[in-house]
Amino acid sequence: MRKSLAAALISVLALSACGSGDDSSSDGASAASCAPSSGPVSLTYTTWIPGIENVVKAWNDKNPNIQVKVQTGPNGNGGTYQNFFNQLKAGNTPDLGHIEYDALPSFRVQDGLFDVASCDIVAKAKDQFIPWTWNQVSFGEEKTAWGIPQDSGPMALFYRADLFEKNGIAIPKTWEEYAAAAVKVKAAGGYITNFSQSDINQFAGFAWQAGGRWFANDGQQWTVNLTDDNTKKVADYWQDLISKKLVSTVPPWTTEWDNAYNSSSAWTWVSAVWGANSIMSGAPKTAGKWRVAPMPQWSAGENVAGNWGGSATAIFKNSKHPYEAAQFALWLNTSEEALALLNKEAQLYPATTAGTKYSYLANPVEFYGDQKIYELFAEAATQVTPDFTWGPTMTSTYTSASDGFKAAVSGQGTLNDALTKAQTSTIDTLKSQAIPVKE
Repeated sequence: MRKSLAAALISVLALSACGSGDDSSSDGASAASCAPSSGPVSLTYTTWIPGIENVVKAWNDKNPNIQVKVQTGPNGNGGTYQNFFNQLKAGNTPDLGHIEYDALPSFRVQDGLFDVASCDIVAKAKDQFIPWTWNQVSFGEEKTAWGIPQDSGPMALFYRADLFEKNGIAIPKTWEEYAAAAVKVKAAGGYITNFSQSDINQFAGFAWQAGGRWFANDGQQWTVNLTDDNTKKVADYWQDLISKKLVSTVPPWTTEWDNAYNSSSAWTWVSAVWGANSIMSGAPKTAGKWRVAPMPQWSAGENVAGNWGGSATAIFKNSKHPYEAAQFALWLNTSEEALALLNKEAQLYPATTAGTKYSYLANPVEFYGDQKIYELFAEAATQVTPDFTWGPTMTSTYTSASDGFKAAVSGQGTLNDALTKAQTSTIDTLKSQAIPVKE
C-alpha cells in the first residue's frame, strides 16, 4: 500500500467523526499512549486459531503479571468481525483481536484500532517481519501500524504425485501447461482442481500474482478496478476451464469439497501454505500421496507467487493496557516458542523473516511423502509482490463477487460479468458510507 492510503483513511475518519456525536476517546489516555500499566494485568484475546489455548498457556505460565484469557469464535467473515463491530459500538471489545489483512482497513475506517507502532517495543520490531507483511498492517506508512503481522499465505501448487506419475502427466510449471494438464486429467477421469465459487480470496490470490491491483488511493479518493487487464486475464483463464468442464465447482469448505480430494476426484489445489492442513484433515485417505510445487507462472521462467490469507493480531483502541497487549502480541508472533506451537497446532506460517528459517519448518512432512514443504513456501513468501491494496469494504466486495461467481459456474454469465457487477456494487457501498471514490 502506498503512503497516500493511510492519509485517505484518516480523511475518512475525520468525515465520519463530524456529526457522529460519539466520543471515541472515552476510555481516556489508553487510546493515545503506550505506557506500561502498574500492577498485574488481565487481557482478553478473541481468535479462531485451532489450538490457540495451548499457545496462550505457554505465555500465561511464564508471565503471571500479564494473563491472557482466550475467547474463541467462528472465522472472521463467519461472525467474529461482526461481533467486533458490534463491540466497538458498545465500547466493550476485547483487548486483542485476530483480523485478516484484507479486513484491517474496514476496522481502521471505523476508528477501532490502536496504533501499535506507538509502542516503542513494536516500532523496534518492524525489521523482524517480511516487508510485504508489515506493509499489510502499516498501509505503507513509516511510523504507524494497526496490528502485528501473524502469518502469511504464500501460494503454491498442491498435487497428487501418484496420479500424475501413473498417467504420465508432467507437473505444470506455467498456467498454459496447467490448462493442458487439465485436459489429460479429465481424460483420466478426474478434475485438475475445484474452482472456488464462493471464497473469492483464492481468486484474489490469483489476481495478485498476475499483477491485478484492485484498489488504489491518491490521498483524496479511492479508485476501484476489479476489472483491470490482469484480473480480466485471470478471469478469462478460469472461465475457459469452467466452460469446458475441466474443473469441478463444488462449494468450498464443505463435505462435498473434502470428498472431491479424499476420493481422488480432484488432483491439485493452488492454495496457500495453510492449505497443507486443510488437505490433511479433509482427505486423510490420501496421506503420503501429495507433494507441493511452485505456483504455475504466467510466463515461463518467472518466479512470482500470489498470497491467500494472512492475519494480524490487532489491539483495539478501547484496550486499557495497550503496552502489555503489545508485549503479548509480539511474543505470539515473533518468539520461536510461540511460532513453533502455532505451526504445530494450526500449521500457521510465520510472518517473520527468522520464522521462515526455524528448524521445525525444515522437518519433512509425512503426509506429503516426507517432502520438506515449508522450505518451498519460504521461497514463495519472498516472491509475493508488496503493492496489493485492499479496499475498506472488502466484505461487501466479496459478497457481490461471490454471488456473481456462483451464477457464472451455473452458466448464468461469466466471471468477468461478476467482477463488473462487484465493481459497481463496491463503488455504491463506498459512496453510501461517505468514503470518497472515483466514479
